Amino acid sequence: MKKHNIYSTVLTLMSIVLLASCETDFDNPNAATVDETFSSREGILAASVGLQQLYSTTGVRWAVETPAITTREGGITTTFQNMIELEDGGTSLPNFNSNVQGLWSSMLRIIKIAEDIEANAGTIELEAGTQSGLIAHAKLFKALAIGNLAQNFEQVIVVSNTDNQAEFVPRVSGYETAITLLNEAKSAIDENPVSQEFINAVTLGNIDVRNAINALLARYNLFAGNYEAAITAANSVDLTSTSTFEYDAINLNPIWSRVFLNNAPNFKPRDNFGLPSEFVFDPADGRNAFYLVPLDETNQNGLPIEDLAGFFNVNTGSIPVYIPDEMNLIVAEANIRKSGPDLGAAVAALNEVLTDTDDPFGINANVGPYAGASTSEAILMEVYKNRRAELFLTGMSLEDSRRFGRPEPSGTSMIYTEERNRNFYPYPDLERNSNPNTPDDPSI
Repeated sequence: MKKHNIYSTVLTLMSIVLLASCETDFDNPNAATVDETFSSREGILAASVGLQQLYSTTGVRWAVETPAITTREGGITTTFQNMIELEDGGTSLPNFNSNVQGLWSSMLRIIKIAEDIEANAGTIELEAGTQSGLIAHAKLFKALAIGNLAQNFEQVIVVSNTDNQAEFVPRVSGYETAITLLNEAKSAIDENPVSQEFINAVTLGNIDVRNAINALLARYNLFAGNYEAAITAANSVDLTSTSTFEYDAINLNPIWSRVFLNNAPNFKPRDNFGLPSEFVFDPADGRNAFYLVPLDETNQNGLPIEDLAGFFNVNTGSIPVYIPDEMNLIVAEANIRKSGPDLGAAVAALNEVLTDTDDPFGINANVGPYAGASTSEAILMEVYKNRRAELFLTGMSLEDSRRFGRPEPSGTSMIYTEERNRNFYPYPDLERNSNPNTPDDPSI
């Protein structure tokens, strides 16, 4: 895959990230102003590249690692306090935990930059397909950021506010906002298909914008309980197409950096994808070998851990924006949960995952079809098990654990046998200390 030359965009990225920050700003005579950044074709294209790079490096790190520790996908292998606090969990998880703060603040920065790009794309003379591409791309990443917040926090911010007065909405409203943004993005490129100029300057063909939009529409409609819409969106995704975040020697794969860099891992993956022993995988299931390397060790809290493979064991390895078989798992789950369940359609979609041998990323279970009980409850648990294996370390494990009704955490810290040690994260001190609209923290 092609990659961007970081040197052409790093200064713009640094400027817009600083301008999007809620923290105290100091005058920097060398930094571009917002007006300068968004007053030219070159500036707004560079800002879009910067938005993509900010999400793929900083955003992906927090969105994947934080819930992974909470839901036991990973076990910590470090003495850093932020990771200890996450694995201990419970009501004692502090508001100043740097993972919680990093997840929150990085997504808010992405929201702000995306809003700036969308607001200014129409003010610059651009080819119609370049303008629509920029707008759709910005809405796509804003939706991703809001979705990540809604997966992890009870209430979320969906519109930035430079006066630190941003309003909070319930997380389901966050998903609905993300869905609206994605539908608007889809309409923009339906009216004016993305130009080759946009592809050459921003995505380089690494992200199929239309398929990525439909994939996220399927995901967030499922999470919001819009099951028919989720099925329709999932069925519209070309499962042979891929969209990836790309990395290079300067912008390293952020999960590789947390697990392999300097041979000093912060965490390692858990045995059995972190699921309890009641979830049994066929020994021949290819996803074990894809994601996990046998280690036969435990971490400092006695949790069995493995070595990591998949998308994360090469420092410049790409990470998918979405996994194609997520769409089949969405179709399976939505067909069970919708009004008038269709268990036959659910099992058929589930079997597409179980018997897969030609996944474009090589995530092939390649086992026999579903042979369990023909009940909604049994099929849902099989869907949950396969989501954990297929979508390992994609940041959705906390949302999934709650949605599938897995055992509630007790609230007591250091109970390492619990499947998850939080339901939602507390709101970071950085937000609470500056925004009077910040809600009370969730009870657990």
